[in-house]
Amino acid sequence: MKNLKPALIAWALSVGAAFATPQGFALHDTPQPVANVRYEKDDGSRGDMEDFRGKVILVNVWATWCVPCREEMPTLDALQAELGGDDFEVVALSIDRAGSQIVRRFYDEIGVNNLKMYVDKTMLSMTALRTVGLPTTILIDAQGRELGRLVGPAEWDDPEMVSFLRSFIE
Repeated sequence: MKNLKPALIAWALSVGAAFATPQGFALHDTPQPVANVRYEKDDGSRGDMEDFRGKVILVNVWATWCVPCREEMPTLDALQAELGGDDFEVVALSIDRAGSQIVRRFYDEIGVNNLKMYVDKTMLSMTALRTVGLPTTILIDAQGRELGRLVGPAEWDDPEMVSFLRSFIE
């Protein structure tokens, strides 16, 4: 019985660590490289992931036809309102083939006020970012490396999630 106690403590610690992130956000053991995905901005100009170097970003790959994506968008907008600035941005990357007009219409429809618009009509970003479903949200550090991800919808404005993300910004 004596030998079981250290093993039980080690197991409890590992289980605790596995559940330490909110809403199932999966952190990598070491930062991972990220492809330099290209997108179109609201004004029609083009950009890529390199544009965000120097700030922590939360890239949310989504589409207007994805019901869970639509449902979580107000929480991403609220997160941007709370944490957005020089050091952090929520990058809502739409993969709508119809382009920026449909995304703009959706933003106006639900009252998105704080998120900028980024669109990849080619959908190549899905492969480049290794997404397996929508929505997929990826936390990228100021050096452009992936720290972790969450596949599926989340409540991004939940206080626990905000605190979790804030710890990577500060």
